[in-house]
Amino acid sequence: MSKAEYTCIVCPVSCRITVEETADGLKVSGNVCKRGERHAIAEHTEPVRMLTTTVVLHGANINRLPVISTAEVPKRLLNQCIGELYTVEVSAPVKCGDVIVKNICGTGVDVVAARSIG
Repeated sequence: MSKAEYTCIVCPVSCRITVEETADGLKVSGNVCKRGERHAIAEHTEPVRMLTTTVVLHGANINRLPVISTAEVPKRLLNQCIGELYTVEVSAPVKCGDVIVKNICGTGVDVVAARSIG
């Protein structure tokens, strides 16, 4: 049985939450609210993160376009997603919110432009 500690980032309290695997399932302690419990369980079972990076941009006064995922992606797939984005090249003009990559790495999450470039 394993035991892990997490700092909750759901609210400013920043609880130190312990998740322990027991024969009966996961035991969570140290959280002040239910949101903290859900956060710790998610961190323990399948952590997710927002993805932000840049892609090559042609035809503009800057050569990189900032992009962001439309939802969180599994943390275990971040390097794979970034690897895919490093092969992407787009041309100006681009509007904020334009889909740059649809369904990145089969996650169901799109990656969109984070700013407009004329």
